[in-house]
Amino acid sequence: MREITYRQALNEALAEEMERDPTVFIMGEDVAIYGGAYGVTRGLYERFGEERVRDSAISEVAIVGAGLGAAITGMRPVTEIMYVDFIPLCMGQLNNQVAKIRYMFGGKTKVPLVIRTEGGAGRSLGAHHSQSLESWFIHIPGIKVVMPSVPYDAKGLLKSSIREDNPILFIEHKILYNTKGEVPEEDYTLPIGVADVKREGEDVTVIAYSQMLLFALQAAEELGKEGISAEVIDPRTLLPLDIDTITNSVKKTNRAIIVEEDCKTGGTGAEIGMQIMENAFDYLDSPVVRVAGADVPMPKSSALEELAIPSKEGIIEAVRKLVG
Repeated sequence: MREITYRQALNEALAEEMERDPTVFIMGEDVAIYGGAYGVTRGLYERFGEERVRDSAISEVAIVGAGLGAAITGMRPVTEIMYVDFIPLCMGQLNNQVAKIRYMFGGKTKVPLVIRTEGGAGRSLGAHHSQSLESWFIHIPGIKVVMPSVPYDAKGLLKSSIREDNPILFIEHKILYNTKGEVPEEDYTLPIGVADVKREGEDVTVIAYSQMLLFALQAAEELGKEGISAEVIDPRTLLPLDIDTITNSVKKTNRAIIVEEDCKTGGTGAEIGMQIMENAFDYLDSPVVRVAGADVPMPKSSALEELAIPSKEGIIEAVRKLVG
Protein backbone atom coordinates (compact mmCIF):
# COMPACT_ATOMS: atom_id res chain seq x y z
CA MET A 1 0.00 0.00 0.00
CA ARG A 2 1.20 3.52 -0.77
CA GLU A 3 2.57 5.78 1.97
CA ILE A 4 1.65 9.46 2.15
CA THR A 5 2.08 12.18 4.75
CA TYR A 6 -0.47 13.19 7.36
CA ARG A 7 -0.79 16.51 5.50
CA GLN A 8 -1.50 14.77 2.18
CA ALA A 9 -4.06 12.51 3.83
CA LEU A 10 -5.99 15.52 5.12
CA ASN A 11 -5.73 17.28 1.76
CA GLU A 12 -7.10 14.21 -0.03
CA ALA A 13 -9.98 13.94 2.43
CA LEU A 14 -10.97 17.54 1.80
CA ALA A 15 -10.70 17.23 -1.98
CA GLU A 16 -12.67 13.98 -2.13
CA GLU A 17 -15.48 15.32 0.03
CA MET A 18 -15.66 18.53 -1.99
CA GLU A 19 -15.90 16.47 -5.18
CA ARG A 20 -18.58 14.25 -3.63
CA ASP A 21 -20.73 16.97 -2.10
CA PRO A 22 -21.10 20.50 -3.57
CA THR A 23 -22.26 21.85 -0.20
CA VAL A 24 -18.79 21.30 1.30
CA PHE A 25 -16.61 24.40 1.35
CA ILE A 26 -13.51 25.61 3.23
CA MET A 27 -13.06 28.88 5.08
CA GLY A 28 -10.32 30.31 7.26
CA GLU A 29 -7.23 32.50 7.44
CA ASP A 30 -4.84 31.95 4.50
CA VAL A 31 -6.53 28.71 3.41
CA ALA A 32 -7.00 29.78 -0.22
CA ILE A 33 -4.12 31.28 -2.21
CA TYR A 34 -1.50 30.52 0.46
CA GLY A 35 -2.79 26.98 1.00
CA GLY A 36 -3.06 27.05 4.78
CA ALA A 37 -0.51 27.79 7.50
CA TYR A 38 0.70 24.18 7.37
CA GLY A 39 -0.14 23.48 3.73
CA VAL A 40 -3.17 21.25 4.27
CA THR A 41 -5.39 23.15 1.81
CA ARG A 42 -2.68 23.63 -0.80
CA GLY A 43 -4.02 23.33 -4.38
CA LEU A 44 -7.70 23.33 -3.40
CA TYR A 45 -8.24 26.99 -4.28
CA GLU A 46 -6.95 26.37 -7.81
CA ARG A 47 -9.06 23.23 -8.13
CA PHE A 48 -12.38 24.40 -6.65
CA GLY A 49 -12.28 28.18 -6.94
CA GLU A 50 -12.78 31.11 -4.62
CA GLU A 51 -16.45 30.35 -3.86
CA ARG A 52 -15.56 27.07 -2.16
CA VAL A 53 -12.13 27.88 -0.72
CA ARG A 54 -12.48 31.21 1.04
CA ASP A 55 -9.91 33.32 2.83
CA SER A 56 -11.49 34.95 5.85
CA ALA A 57 -10.84 38.02 7.94
CA ILE A 58 -8.38 37.61 10.81
CA SER A 59 -11.23 36.96 13.22
CA GLU A 60 -11.89 33.62 14.88
CA VAL A 61 -15.33 34.83 15.95
CA ALA A 62 -16.19 35.61 12.33
CA ILE A 63 -14.87 32.27 11.05
CA VAL A 64 -16.83 30.14 13.52
CA GLY A 65 -19.91 32.36 13.42
CA ALA A 66 -20.09 32.33 9.61
CA GLY A 67 -19.44 28.60 9.63
CA LEU A 68 -22.32 28.05 12.03
CA GLY A 69 -24.65 30.16 9.94
CA ALA A 70 -23.72 28.27 6.79
CA ALA A 71 -24.10 24.91 8.53
CA ILE A 72 -27.62 25.50 9.82
CA THR A 73 -28.76 26.79 6.43
CA GLY A 74 -27.76 23.76 4.37
CA MET A 75 -24.01 23.90 3.75
CA ARG A 76 -21.20 21.72 5.14
CA PRO A 77 -18.43 24.17 6.03
CA VAL A 78 -14.95 23.11 7.05
CA THR A 79 -13.52 26.07 8.93
CA GLU A 80 -9.91 26.41 10.00
CA ILE A 81 -8.63 28.09 13.14
CA MET A 82 -4.91 28.46 12.55
CA TYR A 83 -3.87 27.48 16.11
CA VAL A 84 -5.92 25.88 18.87
CA ASP A 85 -4.48 28.63 21.09
CA PHE A 86 -6.78 31.09 19.29
CA ILE A 87 -10.03 29.19 19.86
CA PRO A 88 -10.63 30.92 23.23
CA LEU A 89 -11.35 34.03 21.15
CA CYS A 90 -14.49 32.34 19.80
CA MET A 91 -15.56 30.35 22.87
CA GLY A 92 -18.85 32.22 23.05
CA GLN A 93 -19.71 31.05 19.55
CA LEU A 94 -18.41 27.53 20.13
CA ASN A 95 -19.76 26.83 23.61
CA ASN A 96 -23.05 28.72 23.58
CA GLN A 97 -24.08 28.44 19.93
CA VAL A 98 -22.32 25.74 17.90
CA ALA A 99 -22.59 23.11 20.64
CA LYS A 100 -26.10 24.00 21.80
CA ILE A 101 -28.26 24.85 18.80
CA ARG A 102 -29.20 21.33 17.70
CA TYR A 103 -30.19 20.38 21.24
CA MET A 104 -32.14 23.59 21.87
CA PHE A 105 -34.11 23.09 18.65
CA GLY A 106 -34.99 19.51 19.55
CA GLY A 107 -32.81 18.02 16.85
CA LYS A 108 -34.71 19.73 14.04
CA THR A 109 -31.68 21.83 13.11
CA LYS A 110 -28.53 20.07 11.95
CA VAL A 111 -25.11 21.61 12.57
CA PRO A 112 -22.71 19.90 10.10
CA LEU A 113 -19.76 22.13 10.97
CA VAL A 114 -16.14 20.98 11.13
CA ILE A 115 -13.66 23.23 12.91
CA ARG A 116 -10.12 22.17 11.96
CA THR A 117 -7.27 23.40 14.09
CA GLU A 118 -3.81 22.34 15.18
CA GLY A 119 -2.06 22.34 18.50
CA GLY A 120 0.82 20.91 20.45
CA ALA A 121 4.48 21.68 21.00
CA GLY A 122 7.64 20.74 19.15
CA ARG A 123 8.51 23.76 17.03
CA SER A 124 9.67 26.20 19.72
CA LEU A 125 6.84 28.60 18.93
CA GLY A 126 6.35 29.71 22.51
CA ALA A 127 3.42 29.83 24.88
CA HIS A 128 0.93 31.41 22.46
CA HIS A 129 1.30 28.82 19.69
CA SER A 130 2.13 25.51 21.36
CA GLN A 131 -0.70 24.58 23.71
CA SER A 132 -2.69 21.36 23.99
CA LEU A 133 -6.18 22.50 24.98
CA GLU A 134 -8.27 19.46 24.11
CA SER A 135 -9.42 18.95 27.70
CA TRP A 136 -11.27 22.29 27.52
CA PHE A 137 -13.53 21.00 24.78
CA ILE A 138 -14.37 17.54 26.08
CA HIS A 139 -16.16 19.47 28.83
CA ILE A 140 -18.63 20.93 26.30
CA PRO A 141 -21.70 18.74 25.65
CA GLY A 142 -22.85 18.92 22.04
CA ILE A 143 -19.52 18.94 20.23
CA LYS A 144 -17.36 15.96 19.25
CA VAL A 145 -13.58 16.11 19.62
CA VAL A 146 -11.42 14.16 17.14
CA MET A 147 -7.61 13.86 17.41
CA PRO A 148 -6.09 11.45 14.85
CA SER A 149 -2.49 10.30 15.21
CA VAL A 150 -1.62 8.67 11.88
CA PRO A 151 -2.38 9.49 8.21
CA TYR A 152 -4.84 6.59 7.76
CA ASP A 153 -6.93 7.74 10.71
CA ALA A 154 -6.62 11.40 9.77
CA LYS A 155 -8.13 10.88 6.33
CA GLY A 156 -10.87 8.47 7.37
CA LEU A 157 -11.94 10.51 10.37
CA LEU A 158 -11.91 13.85 8.52
CA LYS A 159 -14.17 12.40 5.83
CA SER A 160 -16.53 11.07 8.50
CA SER A 161 -16.44 14.41 10.31
CA ILE A 162 -17.47 16.28 7.17
CA ARG A 163 -20.42 13.90 6.70
CA GLU A 164 -21.48 14.19 10.35
CA ASP A 165 -24.59 16.26 11.16
CA ASN A 166 -23.19 17.45 14.49
CA PRO A 167 -20.31 19.88 15.08
CA ILE A 168 -16.80 18.43 15.16
CA LEU A 169 -13.64 19.95 16.60
CA PHE A 170 -10.88 18.26 14.59
CA ILE A 171 -7.50 18.82 16.27
CA GLU A 172 -4.30 18.05 14.38
CA HIS A 173 -0.72 18.23 15.69
CA LYS A 174 1.85 20.47 14.03
CA ILE A 175 4.59 17.83 14.31
CA LEU A 176 2.49 15.13 12.63
CA TYR A 177 2.04 16.87 9.27
CA ASN A 178 5.23 15.43 7.77
CA THR A 179 4.87 11.94 9.27
CA LYS A 180 4.07 9.16 6.82
CA GLY A 181 1.83 6.12 6.90
CA GLU A 182 -0.12 3.70 4.74
CA VAL A 183 -3.32 5.10 3.23
CA PRO A 184 -5.41 3.22 0.64
CA GLU A 185 -6.30 4.97 -2.60
CA GLU A 186 -9.91 3.82 -2.54
CA ASP A 187 -12.61 5.75 -0.69
CA TYR A 188 -13.09 4.90 3.00
CA THR A 189 -14.32 6.43 6.24
CA LEU A 190 -13.72 5.59 9.90
CA PRO A 191 -16.36 5.68 12.63
CA ILE A 192 -16.23 8.53 15.10
CA GLY A 193 -16.02 7.34 18.71
CA VAL A 194 -14.15 4.09 18.10
CA ALA A 195 -10.66 3.56 19.54
CA ASP A 196 -7.98 1.47 17.85
CA VAL A 197 -5.56 -1.03 19.37
CA LYS A 198 -2.31 -0.02 17.66
CA ARG A 199 -0.22 -2.71 19.36
CA GLU A 200 -1.33 -5.74 21.33
CA GLY A 201 0.27 -6.64 24.67
CA GLU A 202 -0.24 -8.44 27.95
CA ASP A 203 1.51 -6.55 30.79
CA VAL A 204 0.25 -2.98 30.67
CA THR A 205 -2.22 -0.83 28.71
CA VAL A 206 -0.81 2.45 27.38
CA ILE A 207 -3.46 4.91 26.21
CA ALA A 208 -2.03 7.69 24.03
CA TYR A 209 -3.27 10.01 21.30
CA SER A 210 -1.97 12.52 18.75
CA GLN A 211 1.83 12.89 18.79
CA MET A 212 2.04 10.97 22.07
CA LEU A 213 0.87 7.81 20.30
CA LEU A 214 4.09 7.78 18.28
CA PHE A 215 6.14 8.12 21.46
CA ALA A 216 4.11 5.35 23.10
CA LEU A 217 4.69 2.98 20.19
CA GLN A 218 8.42 3.70 20.26
CA ALA A 219 8.46 3.07 24.01
CA ALA A 220 6.54 -0.19 23.57
CA GLU A 221 9.10 -1.36 21.02
CA GLU A 222 11.95 -0.70 23.45
CA LEU A 223 10.10 -2.29 26.35
CA GLY A 224 9.46 -5.39 24.27
CA LYS A 225 13.21 -5.97 24.12
CA GLU A 226 13.17 -6.12 27.93
CA GLY A 227 10.35 -8.63 28.00
CA ILE A 228 7.63 -6.13 28.90
CA SER A 229 4.58 -6.47 26.65
CA ALA A 230 2.72 -3.16 26.32
CA GLU A 231 -0.67 -2.83 24.63
CA VAL A 232 -1.04 0.59 23.00
CA ILE A 233 -4.48 2.07 22.42
CA ASP A 234 -5.25 5.21 20.43
CA PRO A 235 -8.65 6.68 21.42
CA ARG A 236 -8.67 8.63 18.12
CA THR A 237 -11.72 10.57 19.36
CA LEU A 238 -11.78 12.03 22.86
CA LEU A 239 -15.49 12.85 22.80
CA PRO A 240 -17.23 10.47 22.51
CA LEU A 241 -14.63 8.29 24.22
CA ASP A 242 -14.57 4.57 23.45
CA ILE A 243 -14.14 3.52 27.06
CA ASP A 244 -15.18 -0.07 26.27
CA THR A 245 -12.08 -0.75 24.15
CA ILE A 246 -9.89 0.87 26.81
CA THR A 247 -11.36 -1.01 29.77
CA ASN A 248 -11.40 -4.33 27.94
CA SER A 249 -7.66 -3.91 27.49
CA VAL A 250 -7.17 -2.92 31.14
CA LYS A 251 -9.13 -5.98 32.27
CA LYS A 252 -6.59 -8.06 30.34
CA THR A 253 -3.37 -6.32 31.42
CA ASN A 254 -4.50 -5.12 34.89
CA ARG A 255 -2.44 -1.93 34.56
CA ALA A 256 -3.02 1.40 32.80
CA ILE A 257 -0.87 4.37 31.82
CA ILE A 258 -2.31 7.41 30.07
CA VAL A 259 0.05 9.58 28.03
CA GLU A 260 -0.99 13.11 27.08
CA GLU A 261 0.79 16.28 25.99
CA ASP A 262 -1.95 18.25 27.71
CA CYS A 263 -1.13 19.75 31.14
CA LYS A 264 -1.58 17.15 33.88
CA THR A 265 -3.92 19.11 36.14
CA GLY A 266 -7.49 18.79 34.87
CA GLY A 267 -6.26 17.14 31.68
CA THR A 268 -7.80 14.55 29.41
CA GLY A 269 -5.84 11.86 31.22
CA ALA A 270 -7.72 12.64 34.43
CA GLU A 271 -11.04 11.96 32.70
CA ILE A 272 -9.86 8.76 31.04
CA GLY A 273 -8.30 7.58 34.30
CA MET A 274 -11.50 8.15 36.26
CA GLN A 275 -13.54 6.29 33.66
CA ILE A 276 -11.12 3.37 33.96
CA MET A 277 -11.61 3.45 37.74
CA GLU A 278 -15.38 3.50 37.32
CA ASN A 279 -15.46 0.65 34.81
CA ALA A 280 -12.49 -1.60 35.63
CA PHE A 281 -11.46 -0.89 39.23
CA ASP A 282 -11.67 -4.53 40.35
CA TYR A 283 -9.23 -5.54 37.62
CA LEU A 284 -6.47 -3.07 38.50
CA ASP A 285 -3.34 -4.37 40.23
CA SER A 286 -2.08 -0.83 40.81
CA PRO A 287 -3.32 2.79 40.48
CA VAL A 288 -3.76 4.34 37.05
CA VAL A 289 -0.67 6.36 36.07
CA ARG A 290 -0.59 9.60 34.09
CA VAL A 291 2.40 10.73 32.01
CA ALA A 292 1.51 14.28 31.07
CA GLY A 293 2.72 17.73 30.16
CA ALA A 294 4.02 20.01 32.88
CA ASP A 295 1.71 22.60 34.42
CA VAL A 296 3.66 25.49 32.91
CA PRO A 297 3.24 27.88 29.98
CA MET A 298 5.05 26.27 27.07
CA PRO A 299 8.67 27.56 26.96
CA LYS A 300 10.13 29.09 23.82
CA SER A 301 13.49 27.37 24.39
CA SER A 302 13.63 24.06 22.52
CA ALA A 303 15.51 22.42 25.40
CA LEU A 304 12.94 23.53 27.95
CA GLU A 305 10.08 22.66 25.59
CA GLU A 306 11.31 19.06 25.47
CA LEU A 307 11.29 18.93 29.25
CA ALA A 308 7.72 20.27 29.41
CA ILE A 309 6.11 17.42 27.45
CA PRO A 310 6.28 13.62 27.77
CA SER A 311 9.02 11.70 25.98
CA LYS A 312 9.67 8.13 24.92
CA GLU A 313 12.11 7.80 27.80
CA GLY A 314 9.56 9.12 30.28
CA ILE A 315 6.99 6.58 29.13
CA ILE A 316 9.52 3.74 29.40
CA GLU A 317 10.45 4.82 32.94
CA ALA A 318 6.78 4.99 33.99
CA VAL A 319 6.03 1.54 32.57
CA ARG A 320 9.08 -0.03 34.26
CA LYS A 321 8.03 1.45 37.58
CA LEU A 322 4.43 0.32 37.20
CA VAL A 323 5.23 -3.21 36.07
CA GLY A 324 7.94 -3.52 38.72
